[in-house]
Amino acid sequence: MAFTSIDELDSALSEASYLADRGLATALYLSLTLEKPLLLEGEAGVGKTEAAKAVAAALDAPLIRLQCYEGLDIAHAVYEWNYARQLLHIRAAQAGTVDEAELFGPEFLIRRPVLEAIESEQPVLLLIDEIDRADEEFEAFLLEVLSDFQVTVPELGTIQARSRPYVILTSNRTRELHDALKRRCLYHWIDHPSVAREIEIVELRVPGVPERLAAEAARFAAELRALDLQKPPGLAETIDWVRALTALGRQELDVEHVQATLGSLLKYHEDHQAIRDEALAGLVANVRG
Repeated sequence: MAFTSIDELDSALSEASYLADRGLATALYLSLTLEKPLLLEGEAGVGKTEAAKAVAAALDAPLIRLQCYEGLDIAHAVYEWNYARQLLHIRAAQAGTVDEAELFGPEFLIRRPVLEAIESEQPVLLLIDEIDRADEEFEAFLLEVLSDFQVTVPELGTIQARSRPYVILTSNRTRELHDALKRRCLYHWIDHPSVAREIEIVELRVPGVPERLAAEAARFAAELRALDLQKPPGLAETIDWVRALTALGRQELDVEHVQATLGSLLKYHEDHQAIRDEALAGLVANVRG
């Protein structure tokens, strides 16, 4: 067992510059203790990927990340054969410089993130990021990995995990995941933090930020999330925005600099249009008041 208590894990996450609420810390602790994959869902930018990175740092374990996307297949996620090397071997064998050998042996295998995690001699953290972006066929393939921590290569047989990896999956919920995948995982939803917690996180992630700027920025982000925007800012955007304001030497918010740096916070033109002029001035006045 990696940690003896939730508090011990929470402390290690804090040392890795990640502040988890009690619910998330509990879910992470149970995932590590029970050696069961954890599915983290939530809006983009709430800290799902950062949670996995912080756990890897807390464990002092290598982080192996599989970034999912539409069209992801086994060749890019698990393994593929090194055809160029196989061809060179065939030519060398024909020339008599090497002996004939099995062309589908382990030495010709290119290991991608999933197989790399399965074959690792030491415990690693396998992050399957944004699983909702992958196709349903790939999601179905993961069932073997998440159930038995093994991969089947037809030419070689079944490869069992040498040291069972820790697994965290993240999803922005752009589509629903199948129940079969969810049954194999613990589950936790990460919501936007409270204003007080967001201030703490900003102060931790942006060293030296003025206290007033951190507080006003967190309140401003919360005000934006209450509006009908196409993409409300996540915690990641708040941190980037505060870094930008700090780089400009700001101690507090003002309309001019909020307008100038709004691209760090909002990423849709329509959202910029929705809070321009009087609306923007009113928001700034509210959070400063």
